[in-house]
Parts: sequence; C-alpha cells; structure tokens
Amino acid sequence: MLLRTKLYGHTFEFGSVKELLAKANEEKSGDRGAGIAADSVAERVAARLVLAEVTLETLRANPAVPYDADEVTRVIDDAVNETIFDEIRTWTVGGFREWLLADSTSGEMIRRVSNALTGEMVAAVTKLMSNLDLMLAARKLPVTAHCNNTIGLPGRLASRNQPNHPTDDVDGIRAEIYEGLSYGSGDSVIGINPSDDTVGSVARLLEMSHEVIERWEIPTQNCLLAHVTTQMEAMRRGAPVGLVFQSLAGSQKANESFGIEVGMLDEAHAMAKRHCFPTGPNYLYFETGQGTALSADAHNDADQLVMEARNYGLAKRYDPYQVNTVVGFIGPEYLYDAVQITRAGLEDHFMGKLTGISMGVDVCYTNHAVATQNDIENLAVLLTAAGANFFIGVPLGDDSMLSYQATSFHDAPSLRQLLDKRPLPEFEAWLEDLGLMRDGVLTERAGDASLFLTR
Repeated sequence: MLLRTKLYGHTFEFGSVKELLAKANEEKSGDRGAGIAADSVAERVAARLVLAEVTLETLRANPAVPYDADEVTRVIDDAVNETIFDEIRTWTVGGFREWLLADSTSGEMIRRVSNALTGEMVAAVTKLMSNLDLMLAARKLPVTAHCNNTIGLPGRLASRNQPNHPTDDVDGIRAEIYEGLSYGSGDSVIGINPSDDTVGSVARLLEMSHEVIERWEIPTQNCLLAHVTTQMEAMRRGAPVGLVFQSLAGSQKANESFGIEVGMLDEAHAMAKRHCFPTGPNYLYFETGQGTALSADAHNDADQLVMEARNYGLAKRYDPYQVNTVVGFIGPEYLYDAVQITRAGLEDHFMGKLTGISMGVDVCYTNHAVATQNDIENLAVLLTAAGANFFIGVPLGDDSMLSYQATSFHDAPSLRQLLDKRPLPEFEAWLEDLGLMRDGVLTERAGDASLFLTR
C-alpha cells in the first residue's frame, strides 16, 4: 500500500497505516515521548492529506493490534454489523467526515452507521476534524441510558457527586454527599473513589451511600470505584451496588496491567444484571483516558487517540450507563497543557458518542500540568455545548484523595444556567420537592447541607 503525498515540493511517505494515523494526530506530549508523532506541522498536514483518501475498509484491515493477538480487537471487530459495513466499506475518511458534518445527515443515520465502525475508523475521522467540527458532530448524537434515572436526554446535564476522602471516613464522605446534593450534584451517580480497596471497606461505603439514597428517596445510584473483582465480591456478600465500575484500556496487554480481561467483565456484567438494586437495564460505569495504554507500555506503537477510541468499542459491548474520560488525570507526560487537554476532551467525547455510548468527561488536570482552573472551566463550557452527558463534582474542584483538580459541585449548576440545561428529569423533580430548585434554577436553600440532617 502506497501512503505518500507531495507537499510544497517535499515528498512525505508513511510506512504503515499505524504510522500514518500517528503522524496525523494533533500534537500530544505522550505521542512525542513515544517517538511516533509527526516531526513537523508540514508532516502532520501531509499525513492528514493521505489519511483523507484511506478507505474505511483499509482501516478495518489494519487494526492497531492484530486480531489474533488481542481480545479487544476481536471484541470490536466481531461486533461489526457486516450488512452496514458493506454499505460504507469504500468510503474514504475524508468523505466520512463530510457526511458526518452535513446538515442532511441526522443523528439516527449516524447511529446506524456506528454499528459498523471500529476504533481505528472512529479515530481516523476524529483526526481530520477541528475542535468546532467535533462539537457540531457530537451535538447530533444524544445517547440515553437508564439505571435509576435517565441520562443523556437533550437539554439535560448530569453531575457525578464524587465525595472522596483520604481515609474513607464514613462521616466525612456522608457530609460531602450532602453538600453535593444541596447543589444539585448526584443525578449521574454518587460515585466514591475509595482509598482502601478491601471488600469490607468498599461494602461499608456502599451501605452508607445506599442508606442515604433510600432515606431521602433520591432517584440516583451509588458506585464504589474499586477494582471490579472487589465490587463483585461485595455483591456476593449482599452489599447494595448501583453501578459496577472499572477502568478500561484499548489493548489486551494494557487491560492485563489493570488486572482485567473480557471474560471477567462479562461475568461482572451478568452479575450486575442479577444483583444491582436499580431498575436498569444499564448497570456499568467505565473510565478511560488518553495515554492509558502508553503508560503501561501496551500501545503497540499506536498513538494515544487510536488506543482511546478502542476503549469505547470495548465499552459498547456492555451497554454502559455512563463512560467518562478522565481527560487530564494521567499528567503532562501524556497531555502537556491546556491546549492538549482541551483537544483531547473534545476528541474523546465525540468518539464516545460516535461509538454509541453514554459519554461524559472528567474535566481535570494534575497540579504539575500547564493548566489552570479557568482552562478546565473553558473546556466544560465547550463540552456542555457539544452535549456531554455528565461531569464530575468535587468540593471546591479540588479532590482531597486523588490530589487533582476537577469541576466542582458549583460548576454543573452554573453550566446548566449558562447554556439552558437542567438536571436529569427524575432528579430535577426531587430537587424541586426539597425546595432546592425552582424552574430549573437553584433556590436560596441551595448549598445548605444541613437540610439533610433533619431526618
């Protein structure tokens, strides 16, 4: 296969589809560190010119990790709808981009085609899009799911109440839950990152958070972001689980570094459908992030964006309630500054929606990244306009357990007010019953967590 073009008198040639995809990627410090990024802006443009003429059939035939060597590749490729793929196999990546952005192309049309896409196809078209393209295309693609409430409806923006505590103190976490609820955070999930991953500690926090949900009749669900096997054992012992969580990566080797494999996820999914307390039918919660496979030396010389797109193909197998990319969490070694974090957040949200999953973003950064709170607020506004399903809410935007900066309990209400969004419908009705919200806007009672000490 000849992957070559001439640009301003200079010939650029790429040795493989994988190399071409990497060179076409936006600048990312992780790709640069891995030695696979374009050497110049001119080479990046040349790669995109060549990539625009590559067919979707060629991308399917050249996965980032070979089919016989990787179960993630097999999961994604085996799920391709062959009837639909036969209709689009000859499309070029450039033509696919134009089709996605055309006013005549509806979300329903894109949703049908998404059933014939692999991660490499999703990543390739993403590389040819500007930030505004990514927003416009994602906005066409609402994806809904239901656990104890309905996420992803147009005009709605949910918030995960993330009440982390450095020592898993039950009273401290309960107080954070109440504070978040008082600002309207928690309709996505009350999701706790435990510092202690033992079954006993996880079960204790599941029981406490479930008791809060039951006492206050909150239309939401709980989740402990422990390893999936710990949650499974907690379920076996009778702990009340709302969503089952696991971090994902885009290759079998990277997932093995997490201590997971597809059979384990299949078992967890089946167990969730039997034992989780909400009505469902969507019971899984996944987190991802560009650089995950690279950080485990399990990227197979593929770029961060391609490996991230494969995460969403794997996640789709389980029809999750929600997925989010923890976009700036791994650090500046992979996404150096606010420009790269912003680009990655918009890319990931679009790719998740194009794949067909309920997608949100943890708009965040580590303290050694070249970014500020203003930068992530900017990204949150862009993602809200693009139709993101949910964001994270932590007290004051500063996670005391994970030591990173994210969106706060205050941010979701501000974004809702700014861009005419509301909480999830069941949760909004609950907030109104408590007097915390009226006509989609928080009342003067909002922020007073003492309300939850009255029973």
